[in-house]
This record gives sequence, structure tokens and C-alpha cells, in this order.
Amino acid sequence: MQLTLSLMNAVEVCRRQFFLLIIVCYCGSILCSSLGKSMENFRVYTVTYNVGTSNPSKDLHDMLSLSPKPDKNSYDLYAVSLQEVKAQPQNMLLDVFFEDPWTDAVKTLLEARDYVKIKSVRLQGLILSIFCLKKHLINLRQIESEYTRTGLSGMWGNKGAVAIRLSIYGVSLCFVNAHLSAHDHQLKNRIEDYDNIMTSQTFHIREQSAILFHDYVFWMGDLNFRINEDVFKTPAEVEALIKNGELKKLYENDQLYTCMRKGDAFSQFTEQPPTFPPTFKFEVGSSDYDHKRRPAWCDRILYRVSPHNYQNVTLHIEQKSYKSHPSYQLSDHRPVSANFVIKVFSHFEETVVKFDRIPFWYTDEENSATFKVTQPLQCCKNDWIGVFKDKFSSLEDYMMYEYVSKASTPVPEAQGASSAQAPPSFTPNMKQTITFPEIKTRSRGLFRLIYFSLDEDNVQSILGVSDPFPLQEKESSSHDSSSESSSSY
Repeated sequence: MQLTLSLMNAVEVCRRQFFLLIIVCYCGSILCSSLGKSMENFRVYTVTYNVGTSNPSKDLHDMLSLSPKPDKNSYDLYAVSLQEVKAQPQNMLLDVFFEDPWTDAVKTLLEARDYVKIKSVRLQGLILSIFCLKKHLINLRQIESEYTRTGLSGMWGNKGAVAIRLSIYGVSLCFVNAHLSAHDHQLKNRIEDYDNIMTSQTFHIREQSAILFHDYVFWMGDLNFRINEDVFKTPAEVEALIKNGELKKLYENDQLYTCMRKGDAFSQFTEQPPTFPPTFKFEVGSSDYDHKRRPAWCDRILYRVSPHNYQNVTLHIEQKSYKSHPSYQLSDHRPVSANFVIKVFSHFEETVVKFDRIPFWYTDEENSATFKVTQPLQCCKNDWIGVFKDKFSSLEDYMMYEYVSKASTPVPEAQGASSAQAPPSFTPNMKQTITFPEIKTRSRGLFRLIYFSLDEDNVQSILGVSDPFPLQEKESSSHDSSSESSSSY
């Protein structure tokens, strides 16, 4: 009898557990479906090229995977990583005032497709630039750059890394452009370079103070890893395998792949095995390998995702391509690109500063703008509002600016508003007005205002973008309505 009861109890327990499992699975599927709808795709394009001090004399459409005409499937963000850009003193001096030729060429192509250069960072010949579609600007937060010198024991920047981190649609991204120690026998130095970069690069966002603390990391550059010398000793041996299509055999003896497996470097990153031939070393202007060096995959793009940084949400990355661009023969390297689809939070648009509609501004006299905040905002003393042409192509293209703490005051009708503080603290819906000096320009057309939050650590966020407005001479004010644009952020 007791045995029968025990069996019945066991069956009942199993039955309950079975139904509980069904309920959990059903609820889990609903939850996953719901959470899936809260995320959306964001397309990232990365490219790295050691340009060998050359100038961009060749069209860059293919390197950037741009179709002849703009299409709806544009990438949301570009990360362009360059090495060995001319770094002589005269070039560095010019680059203080002008873009380097490569960044300028990329910007010219992308601005026609409504991209804006967010930030560039340079260390000697290393340059990393981030571009994104203009429609995403209002969701850019906490933009910051960092660099590490490794050449000549850190005394010279001919080798090292530059990085840019940012947050967009609620997730954090970090991009690293590195140029590690060269030559076959310098594997140990390359590993030390990697360790040095990882430990020395610190950011001022507490939750993402290190490279690996970000939700998504993209590491690219001329990493200089070679084919293991004890297996394939001569350039001719390596090239024979390339011609026979035995790339897998070569990759299995690649120094970087070996380091990742052994945990010596990049073990927390992922690389899609390259299906393209080694990108170094070529004769300049030719598709032939230069047998002064054994061919190698020096130019690489790796990635990392931290999928469980948020409760009830799984971050995800999908690599859609990994390829070289062999038609570019300007240096002894070939460009390498990879594009990814990452998950970001949908419906995350967050305009903190809202500008009132500006009917028009006059030339040659002071003008003002009124704005309010949608949430409590402690203004940093370096917060500023820039005046941009509507078709601006870089966040550095402002025509003029004013610091918010010095030039803004509560508007007279704001109830209970106190005098401006430095820096002021804004409460929601309390309007502020900011005055700009006269604009000395012959430019006409449409302009915009952008509110930048800039803290003492030089971390910058975009909190508001105005609708476009016309700039005109005073006697033409009666014709302002015909110049307005309906586009907004």
C-alpha cells in the first residue's frame, strides 16, 4: 500500500513538474518574443588599411562598400581605421587645421549620403574616425577618445593604438585601431603591445572604464601577426599554399589564431576565419607578393560582445562579411573590411534639450534661441551650443558657439525662475534663452543649433538638435517662410 502511494506521489510530482515546465517554456517564449521586439538592428561597417604614406588617389567606393547611388540599406555607422598616414612634421601641422587627405576623402564620400563625422583621434600615422547617419545624432552619448604609445618603449607613437568609445541607443561601443610591433620574430613584443594597450587605456565612464567593459568592442588595424615561421619557412612555400587555395592550412598556423587559442592575447575576442588571401606584403602598384617578407594576414578585424550586460535582454552581434579589397595597390598592404549587425534598444530616442522653433535669424546682429529640458539637467560648465550649416558633415564644422553657462538665462515668463548660475541647473519645462553675437558671414541657406554636454574629462554628448532655420538679411525677413525645412531630429 505504501509503495503504491509512493508511486502515486512520484507520478503526481512528475506531472506537476511537467506542467510547470510547459508553463515556464510558454511564458519564456512570450517573454523572449516581447524582449525581441524591444531590440532592433544597427549596422556597423569597419575597415582598416595601412596606407603606407600614400595619398588616396584611387576612388574609395569599393573600400567603403558604397553602391554608386545611395540606397535604403545604408550602414548606420562607419569606423575607418588607418595606419602609416603621412606623419612628417609639416603634415602634422597641416592636419591641425585641415583633415588629413584620407579622412577628408572618406568624409567627402559619406557626407553626400547624410553621414556626419563624429570624432577622429590621431597618434602619429594612426587615425581612427567614426561616422554615423545624421538621423542618429540625437542618441549619441559619452563620446571619448584614448591613445597608447608603444613604439620605442612608449616614447614614440609610430606604434600603438587609438580608441573611440560612445553610447548609442542605450548600448556602449568601443573601437580600437592598433598598429603592433612588426617583423616575424617580434611575436612576444606584439603580445606585450596588446597587454599594454589593454591596461593603459582607461575611459572616464565608470561602467565602461576599460575596453572590455563595453557592450560591443571592435578591434582592428595592422596587428602584424605572421604565419608561424617554424612551419612555413619561405615566402615561396606560403605563396604556393595561397595559389592552391589552402588558406585553412595557413590560418591554422597563423600567430594570432595560435595566441587566441593559447590565451596569450585576444582570447576574449572573435575573428571570423579569413577566406581571402594574406594582405601583406605586396609590391606597391602590383598584385604580386613581395618576397622580402612571407605573406601574412597582418590586417585584421576582431570583435567582442558581452551578451548579458542587461537583465532580461541578450545582446547579439552577427558578422555579415569579412573581406579584403585587392584592387587597392597604393601600399604593400590591402584594405580589409567587415560589416556587422548588432542589437540596440529600440524606441530609445531621447531628446533632453528641445529648441523652440526659430523662424529666422538675421545677419550682422545678435540672435537668440529658446530651449527647455525634458528632464532635470545639471549643466556642465563647458556645455555649449554650436551653430551649424544644415548640411554639415562633421561635429567640428560649427560656425560659432556659446557656452550655455555664460550666455543663457531663464526667459522672463518662466515662473519662479532664478537668475542663471554657472553652471546652471535646469528643471523640466523651464525655458532658457541663449544669445549669440552677430554672424559675420555671406552664407545663406539653412542652419541648425546643436546642444553639446561636455564634462571636465572631455566626454561629450549630444543632448539636442534644432530644426533648420534660415539666416537672412533684415530687409528680406518678409520672405522667411519660403525657406523653412520640415526635417527634424
